[in-house]
Amino acid sequence: MQGLQQFIAFAETAKHGSFAAAARELGLAPSTLAKAVARLEAGLGVKLFHRTTRQVRLTPDGERLFQRCQRVLAEVEDLQAEAAGTRKAPAGVLRIEMPVFYGKRFVLPLLADLLRRHPALCLDARLSDVQTDLVRDNIDLAVRIGQLRDSTLVARRVDRQGLCLCASPGYLAARGTPQRIEDLAGHAAVVFRLPTTGRDRPWQFVQRGTEVSLHPEPQVRVNETEGLLDALRLGLGVGQAPDLLVADELARGGLVELLPSCRPEPMPIHIVYPSGRLLPARVVVAIEALEGLRHRLAPVA
Repeated sequence: MQGLQQFIAFAETAKHGSFAAAARELGLAPSTLAKAVARLEAGLGVKLFHRTTRQVRLTPDGERLFQRCQRVLAEVEDLQAEAAGTRKAPAGVLRIEMPVFYGKRFVLPLLADLLRRHPALCLDARLSDVQTDLVRDNIDLAVRIGQLRDSTLVARRVDRQGLCLCASPGYLAARGTPQRIEDLAGHAAVVFRLPTTGRDRPWQFVQRGTEVSLHPEPQVRVNETEGLLDALRLGLGVGQAPDLLVADELARGGLVELLPSCRPEPMPIHIVYPSGRLLPARVVVAIEALEGLRHRLAPVA
């Protein structure tokens, strides 16, 4: 158990980037954590951190150990819950990551119902359009839009999201309505900067059965989903946005869809979680609750 405490001290320090922050999380003195990590380094015969006066940074050896350590500590947590007989009763902190707009609009209502059914659960909702490492950040599960990059995660497809080219009626009255993809070259472009890469998301279309991507020179660039909606609503240009985001504005006439016959194939939406570990009851019931996303639209494959 003493060795396990050293690994816990190491993992929390790596996660927070400083002994002081990790000590606050664990309720210990920073010097206690620093000594525990020093003993672990001495026992392993490797240097785990580059230390400065204000922060610590993982060495390559430390990075490799941290990845393994996160999985092991998660297993220990699950085994403790199972041994205590709590696996059948959902309890504890459910840590879930989700895109900002989709999470607020569709995921949080399902989780609110889940908490009402299981009052022993606590929710740690991470609303962000930046995808993090679930194992490294100790996240139980996440909602991801688009093609998955991490093949080590278990994924369940629960929904889909299309892309819709649109503009405000006022903008179209002033600048004209494009009738073909080629007409877009003469219009002000509102583009979305992908938070994960910092690159502009290309406009995607299907024309006569062929996929077409455009990289317009932006008049306006936005890096937040609901900010993209605001820019289009204010008449700043033509832009391609998630159909779930603009559906209400299209219905009330605040935006007009352009080139609807050229819409690209919808993107899949998955719930994902780390593989190779026991699923505590809090995660099992959360996955079951998020299966409710399947019934919001037509069934998906």
